[in-house]
Amino acid sequence: MPRGFCVRARVSTLATKKEGAAEWRGHHERGSRPLLRIMVYLSLRLGRRVTRGALYAIAGYYFLLARGARRHIRRYLRLALHREPAARDEFRLILNFARTIHDRVYLINGRDDLFEVTLEGEDLMRRQLHSGHGAFLLGAHLGSFEIMRTVGRRQPGLRVSMAMYEENARKISAALAAISPRETPDIVALGHIDAMLKLRDRLERGIFVGMLADRTLGQEPMQAVEILGARAHLPTGPLRAAAILRRPVIFMVGLYRGGNRYHAVFEPLADFSATPVAEREAAIRQAVERYAGLIDRFCRSDPYNWFNFFDFWPLPGAAAEP
Repeated sequence: MPRGFCVRARVSTLATKKEGAAEWRGHHERGSRPLLRIMVYLSLRLGRRVTRGALYAIAGYYFLLARGARRHIRRYLRLALHREPAARDEFRLILNFARTIHDRVYLINGRDDLFEVTLEGEDLMRRQLHSGHGAFLLGAHLGSFEIMRTVGRRQPGLRVSMAMYEENARKISAALAAISPRETPDIVALGHIDAMLKLRDRLERGIFVGMLADRTLGQEPMQAVEILGARAHLPTGPLRAAAILRRPVIFMVGLYRGGNRYHAVFEPLADFSATPVAEREAAIRQAVERYAGLIDRFCRSDPYNWFNFFDFWPLPGAAAEP
């Protein structure tokens, strides 16, 4: 397991942003469900190698028309690569995103044989699974979450429930239904009074709870962090939930490394099992800091895996200060 960070993230005081809905929620999705079904049909019928060629046209379409997203992609690549990105860098990032979405079709349909997956931190997952106690799996929009399915199928008894905002839950359920009608994901919709009770129930039954914690709705507690040398804000809600429910948190990421190769990583992020209430806030801040440091580390090691195509690092004056 790799040790240390490339650049240690620095965190300022806990804060709350009040400027309204997060910018990423205003982005309209391109494509449609019928088109997705057609692509799924062709992918499964013709095979991965044949349909993979169509991804260049899809990525090219996005590259030419999504000018706002490309502006944010350029800023991210400038931070991650430490140089001015060329057009080929932007296209490579968009193409990698298209490739991971395309691979999702095969992963959801159980075609693990098509991929070469290396795994780091499998012992950590095995120990937690054998303890009989559920834990939080915290990821980001970095690489492919679906590659974690191959890990789950290698570990008998491993069950994962996804926690996400209701708006995202509807979109994910619809997309999975289009990809595989047999797919019935266990999703806990956040924002409801009984959400914490549902999470606690699953954790007590030994089920892992997966969350992507790098996006916010815009009206929730946030913490200022430094990622890739620039200031950003991360929501504290996911780690606060883990602290309240007194559970360990494991960081997860599935990095796409070209062709059919993926590298899945699991690292300990925090353990709130025995954290006193008086020390909870400090522990949450430290955990957010470590989470930011892990994002920083993997953005530097695998820069073409970052799939947040919005203003993640607002420029000074672009938004109200928390």
